[in-house]
Amino acid sequence: MQDNQMTSEEIVDRYFLEHRAKVLDIAAFLDRIDRSGSKEKDFRIIALLKCIDELQSGDENRTKRILELLSDHSVEPIDIASTKGASGAPPTS
Repeated sequence: MQDNQMTSEEIVDRYFLEHRAKVLDIAAFLDRIDRSGSKEKDFRIIALLKCIDELQSGDENRTKRILELLSDHSVEPIDIASTKGASGAPPTS
């Protein structure tokens, strides 16, 4: 049975514990950041917090909007990469 054929209760019954664990993992991650004592927020944390706000919006298509928040929309190539890999969120200017 696919998700779109399941009732809301069936979806919650099947997936709640998995997503409960993910929320706790995010909370623990943010707690570790807070305990680090740094006053400056990393752009990735800022992006994550914006995504959390979006999660609470209650509007449809949250996944699309969150993906947009985490996507780099620049069109001009950069001269040189500042890191060896992707950061997972666009740097703030």
